[in-house]
Amino acid sequence: MTAIHLDPLPPRCSPGAVLAFVCNGTGLDRIHVGKIALIGRGATVEIDDRHAAKAVAALDGRAFNDRPVRARFAGKADFTNADHFGRLSKLLDLEATAEEAEARRRAADGTDRGDGTTLTGLALRDAEFGLGGRLLLTFGRFSRTEPLPPNRLGPGVPVVLTRTKPQRGLTFRGVVFDRADLTIGVAIEPPDDDLPDEATWRLDLSPDEVSRLRQQDALRRVASAEDGRLAALRAVQSLEPAGTLNEPQRDAVHFALSAKDVAVIHGPPGTGKTTTVAELIRCLVARGDRVLACAASNHAVDNLLEKLLRVGLEPVRLGHPARVVPELRARALDLLAEKHPDARQARKVAREAFALFRQADKWTRGKPEPGAKAAMRKDARDLLAEARRLEALAVERVLDDARVVCATLTGLDGQTLGRRTFDTAVLDEACQSTEPASWLPLLRAGRVVLAGDHCQLPPTVVSPEAADAGLSVSLMEQVVGRFGGQVARRLVVQYRMHEAIQAFSSAEFYDNELIADPSVVAHHLGDLPGVRAEPLTETPVRFIDTAGAGYDEEQEEDTESRFNRREAALAAKQVRALLAAGLTAEQVAVITPYRGQVRLLRELLAEHRELEIDSVDGFQGREKEAVVISLVRSNPEGDIGFLADTRRTNVALTRARRKLVVIGDSATLAADPFYQRMIAHFEATGAYSSVWEEAE
Repeated sequence: MTAIHLDPLPPRCSPGAVLAFVCNGTGLDRIHVGKIALIGRGATVEIDDRHAAKAVAALDGRAFNDRPVRARFAGKADFTNADHFGRLSKLLDLEATAEEAEARRRAADGTDRGDGTTLTGLALRDAEFGLGGRLLLTFGRFSRTEPLPPNRLGPGVPVVLTRTKPQRGLTFRGVVFDRADLTIGVAIEPPDDDLPDEATWRLDLSPDEVSRLRQQDALRRVASAEDGRLAALRAVQSLEPAGTLNEPQRDAVHFALSAKDVAVIHGPPGTGKTTTVAELIRCLVARGDRVLACAASNHAVDNLLEKLLRVGLEPVRLGHPARVVPELRARALDLLAEKHPDARQARKVAREAFALFRQADKWTRGKPEPGAKAAMRKDARDLLAEARRLEALAVERVLDDARVVCATLTGLDGQTLGRRTFDTAVLDEACQSTEPASWLPLLRAGRVVLAGDHCQLPPTVVSPEAADAGLSVSLMEQVVGRFGGQVARRLVVQYRMHEAIQAFSSAEFYDNELIADPSVVAHHLGDLPGVRAEPLTETPVRFIDTAGAGYDEEQEEDTESRFNRREAALAAKQVRALLAAGLTAEQVAVITPYRGQVRLLRELLAEHRELEIDSVDGFQGREKEAVVISLVRSNPEGDIGFLADTRRTNVALTRARRKLVVIGDSATLAADPFYQRMIAHFEATGAYSSVWEEAE
C-alpha cells in the first residue's frame, strides 16, 4: 500500500467520510483503500500501490464539502538521495515501536500504575463540544469526593481512552485538555454513537501517534520537494561536508552555510583552508546557490579552481587564458565558449562572410551589375555582425549554465558578466586583498564568505601613506576585529608542521589552539627516504644567534634593500648541510624578508638550481620539508625595520614541515617584545644555539 495525504478536511470529518470522498473521487472500490488516519485537519490514506498515482491526480484539487483538498504522496518516500531524512524516518519508526510496546505493557495491567501513566476506575462526568468541534469529556472517580492519584497525564498529553466495563473494547485516542484534583478532561474526535453513561473507563499515556505521523509527513515532504523554499531549507540542513574534513572544518562549513549575510573562515597555516572553502562551495552549489569564487591573485584563483575540480564541480574561469595555468586552461571562459555550438556556428558564418568579401574583391572579365559588389560587401558585413552576435551568445550561454564562476577580484569584467548576480560570493585569501577590491564581488552577491588568515600577510600596498591610512587593512580583518566569533570560525587542526615548529606561532597568533594532526605531530627529516639520521635531521627547530659575532647588516646603494653577507654565508652552510644529509634541493627553501638578501643568497647557492630562495611574500601559502630563515637585521640601534610587521615573520615560521632553522641577531631582535618572546621560546624548548658553536 502507498500512503497519500489529504488536507485540509472539513471540521469533524470522520474516517467514513474520507473513505467515501476517496472512493467517489477516484472510482476505486473500498477494497483498494487501507488504513485511514486522521491527523488534525488532514488524513493519511493507504491506497493500493497500483492506483496511488491515479488517486493523487484525481483527488488533488477536488472539492470536499465545497472546499478544495490538496492530495500528495505521503507514504514511505524514496530516501535514496536524501539519506539524512531517511535516517530520521527510521529513527522515528524505532521510537514508535518502542512506545507501542510500552503501551501494550501498560494496557495489560488493569490497575493504576505507580509511574503515573495510567488512571483506572474512571466515570464519565460530563460531555460537551468545543475546541474546534471535538468532544470534551470529563472523568473522575465514582465517588465524587475521591481525588485522582498523582499522575503524569497533564494538559496536552496524548492518551488512549478505553472502556473496561461493562465489557472491554471501545477505545478512543485523545488529548488531555484539563486536569484538576478530582477530574481530568480528555478531547476526542466525535464518535458515531453516544458514549454509555454507566461505563467504567481507563486512561493510558499514549505514544503521540499524531505527532509522529506529522513528523513523518514533514520528512517525506521535505525529501520530495523539488524546488522552492522547502528545497532550499532542506539543502541547508541535509548537506554534509565530505567525510575527509575534520570536525573544525565541518563546523566552519556548516556555519558558513547557515550565515545570513557574512561568514569568516579563519584558516591558520596548514589547516586546509582552501580545501574547506572548496567543500563549502560544493555544498552551496548542491543546495542551488550560484557562487562567485574570487581571490586577489591569479595563483590563488587557480589553486581554488583546482580544488573545486577535485570535488566534482565544473567552474568557469574568467580572465585571459594566458593567465591561467595550462593544466586548468580548459575551464577558461574563452575556451569553453569556443567549443559551444553557437561559437561553431559563428565560425561557419564568418567563413561565409569572408568568402563574400573575397568574391566582391575578385576581378572579373565581365562588368558586374551596378551595386553588385557593394551589396556583396554589405551582406558580408551583416554576416560578420551575425557571427559576432553568435560568439557573444556562446559566452552568455556558458555563463548562464555556470553554477560557479572563478575570477580575480579585479578580473570581474562588467562587460563580460553584464548584470549577473550570485547567491554567494566566496573570497579566498581575503586578507591579501584591499577593501576596495573586495567590494567588487560583493556588488554582485547577496551574501559573502571571507576565508583567509589575518595573522599572515596583509594586502600589498605600495604607498606608505595609503597603508598607514588603512588601505593595508583587509575587509576580513575589519570584520573579524569588529564582530569576532559572531561571524568567524577558526580551523585548528594543521597538517603541515611538527608540533615544535607550530608551537610559537600557535601561542602568539592563534590562542594556543593549533593542533598538529597525528600524521605530522612528530615527523622528522630522518623519516624521509634517503635522509640520514643525525642531529640535524632528528631535531625539528633550531635558532642560531649571531649576536656579538660581527654579522652586521648592509644596505644596497641602488635599491636601499638590506642584506647581511656573513648571515647569508651561514644560511648557505645550513642548506649545504641539509643537502649533504640526503635532502633534495626541491625539499629545501630559504626565506628572507629582504630582496637584497634574496639576491645575495641566490649568488651563493647558484649551483642548486632547484633550490627556492625568495622573500616572505613569495612563500605565502607554500611549504617545504626544511626551511632556513635569514632575518638579516643586525645593528647597534636595535632597528628591525619592517620586521616589526610580525605577520610576515609568522608566515616565514610556518612554511617548514619537518625542519626549521632561524638565523638572527638576538641583540637587535630583542628590542622588539615579539622577538624577545620568540628567542625566549627557543631557549625554553632547547632550540637555541649560538653562532660561536658553529665555529667550534
